[in-house]
Amino acid sequence: MEVIQQLLGRLHPIVVHLPIGFIVTGLLLQWFDRKNNEWGKIIAIIFQWGFISAALACISGYLLYIGEGYSFDTVKFHLWLGVATAVFSLLMFLRLVNPSKVDFLKRLPVVLISFSLFFIISITGHLGGNITHGSDYLIEPLPTSIKSFLGIGPENHEIPILDEKNWEDAVLYADLVQPILNTKCVSCHNSKKDRGDLQLHEGQGILNGGENGLVIEANDPENSSLYARLVLPLDHDDHMPPKDKTQLSKDEINIIKIWIANSNSFDKKIGELGLKKELFTAFFQKTNESIYPEIEVASASIDSIEVLKARGLHVEPLSDGNNFLKVSCINSPKFSDNDVRLLSPIFDQTVHLDLGKTEITDEVFELLSQFSNLTVLKLNNTTITGKNIEKLKGLEHLKILNLTHTNFDEEQFSILSSLDQLQTVYMYNTSISKNAKDKIIGTTEYNFGGYELPISATDSIVY
Repeated sequence: MEVIQQLLGRLHPIVVHLPIGFIVTGLLLQWFDRKNNEWGKIIAIIFQWGFISAALACISGYLLYIGEGYSFDTVKFHLWLGVATAVFSLLMFLRLVNPSKVDFLKRLPVVLISFSLFFIISITGHLGGNITHGSDYLIEPLPTSIKSFLGIGPENHEIPILDEKNWEDAVLYADLVQPILNTKCVSCHNSKKDRGDLQLHEGQGILNGGENGLVIEANDPENSSLYARLVLPLDHDDHMPPKDKTQLSKDEINIIKIWIANSNSFDKKIGELGLKKELFTAFFQKTNESIYPEIEVASASIDSIEVLKARGLHVEPLSDGNNFLKVSCINSPKFSDNDVRLLSPIFDQTVHLDLGKTEITDEVFELLSQFSNLTVLKLNNTTITGKNIEKLKGLEHLKILNLTHTNFDEEQFSILSSLDQLQTVYMYNTSISKNAKDKIIGTTEYNFGGYELPISATDSIVY
């Protein structure tokens, strides 16, 4: 009996379209026949079948509701309006066939019943779609600007932010994991819409898993589908979120990994888990202060930029409202010291320069000293040792320097430390000893890493 109930309930998506067809057809025929009144009997029969099919849709919908575990709050308006659709279809049939048998039908204008039916069936269908696809399904394709103007859109969850002073007091799950899931996953996995029978809006739903079983294996993120699906290639069928949805950042993915690797506790604070601060810096409150120079420079020649692009360099504006440029050699692994001279037309405009994974050597520092407004410099994965790095001392705006995966010589570390304009230096996988690290003075932050981030499908994008 239960199997039959489930089968009839799951026929609802098919059956529910029948009353829509009958009622809309009947309403259209009424409109076309409003002057001649020649099709009354045919229209009455159509509304008779509209009532029968609507009643069947109500029954199948009710069976689906009790069989699939929907909450009553989720379906109640759709259910009662479905019943109202059947009732008004019956009223229309009786009104057209022989209203004299029922006194109050004589006083009911046909046009009133028609408009009521059209309104009720439209709302009923919309609510049914919300149950099936989610409340934001209809408006999801609209541009954000239009959604904001109309004051509509999906529930707005806040991006997780930690207080840098009290970051160890934050609860890893409540303050980071769940807010990340709320912003990127819950729209498809909640109590009203649980794709794959998976609910991620609260802890118990996460522990329950979905139609394919548990999504978390304690202390084993690699075998936990909640994490494993996040790091699959973007075009993989099992990648989550789907590629047309907003993806998690590398830092957000890493938080999910850390949480699972630490027994997926729902109440432990970060400090209790003994985790490093570096893992959470991406979630600290950002200030509005820009690291880039607050000066005006002339715009670079379009022809000069086109020449550089033709040589395989990626050149793009830093932002609207200024003439600064970002330059990357990601497509030019053979880029060498002499090639830096190609950038001479845009020396003043370049504030962000990525020379990582190229063939530059220590000779490049002489040329780099001519980038008067350079603020971010990436020299990672190159053969530089730091010789001549003192040439950078005259770059007053230089704030961030990336030296990870280089042969940086510890003998040059004291010179590097004298570049007090620097705010952050990244030196993961260099040969700097613990003794040298202990002698660091000044306000510059030296980041030696020692932690891992998952590789994202976007890390190897070629522009």
